Amino acid sequence: MAALFLVTLYEYSPHFYIAVVFTCFIVTAGLVLGWFGWDVPVILRNSEETQFNARVFKKQMRQVKNPFGLEISNPSSASITTGITLTTDCLEDSLLTCYWGCSVQKLYEALQKHIYCFQISTPQALEDALYSEYLHQEQYFIKKDSKEEIYCELPKDTKIEDFGTVPRSRYPLVALLTFADEDDREIYDIVSMVSIIHIPDKTYKLSCRILYQYLLLPQGQFYDLKQLFMSANNNSTPSSNSSPEEESTDHSLLEKAGLSAGGADAPEESSKDCVVCQNGAVNWVLLPCRHTCLCDGCVRYFQRCPMCRQFVQESFALCSRKEPDKDRPKTL
Repeated sequence: MAALFLVTLYEYSPHFYIAVVFTCFIVTAGLVLGWFGWDVPVILRNSEETQFNARVFKKQMRQVKNPFGLEISNPSSASITTGITLTTDCLEDSLLTCYWGCSVQKLYEALQKHIYCFQISTPQALEDALYSEYLHQEQYFIKKDSKEEIYCELPKDTKIEDFGTVPRSRYPLVALLTFADEDDREIYDIVSMVSIIHIPDKTYKLSCRILYQYLLLPQGQFYDLKQLFMSANNNSTPSSNSSPEEESTDHSLLEKAGLSAGGADAPEESSKDCVVCQNGAVNWVLLPCRHTCLCDGCVRYFQRCPMCRQFVQESFALCSRKEPDKDRPKTL
């Protein structure tokens, strides 16, 4: 019997070898492609596939309505000597209180007092926390749903032309928005908003802009309001009217002050569609880079941001989708 098997194997050896090689190829391909559901050693995978297997945590977000809005009108014309024009857009009657030359240290101490001591929901509360560490204060009444332009200016008798070199001990302008009616504080999750505004002067010529915005909650918390970097290009870009020399100067001044120019250095693609498939609507924000560039269908395939190639630690959707998809979060 053994002799007969050897004779048969000798006669059909080419077919036997081909069958063995083909079987090995099928088994290897199945392992690499995951046909059998077995774990494959990392050495058989490329780096992109290994990174994809790490799950990106999707944050469950809660929608909060911000009743305060503040923008700078004509930032190119603002300066310490000529003043600044602010545009407000509030959902309720509010008070705009401007503090010129506010102490940096006292301001952040005041924010800490909001957490541990008392709620900063009125201008008087912030003044008590600042211990009058500011040069000038002015207040304006803002009507609800009216985009008013408020002109703010330092009094001429102060004779202040700059706030010194960087790093500075005072912010040029701090704007506080609070409710005019106490009953409105019970309606919203946000009781006040603090905006820190840079205004150019003789010493520091960085263009006028809002440096930071803090939303203060009644529970003794405050959050830093961050800008999202959309894949769509805004036609009214603040830097569109500035020359390349001014843009390079602003960039160097930002680096000197320890601030980041963020997404204002170069405009993004002029499309509101997903940057990957160019078909689905952009809906997902990637953290920590804050690029908003992926649709619901493409977000699951990326662990690196397709815009800046930074690793994605978390992500959240701008709006919920009602399609029945188990991989998508059903609530925000």
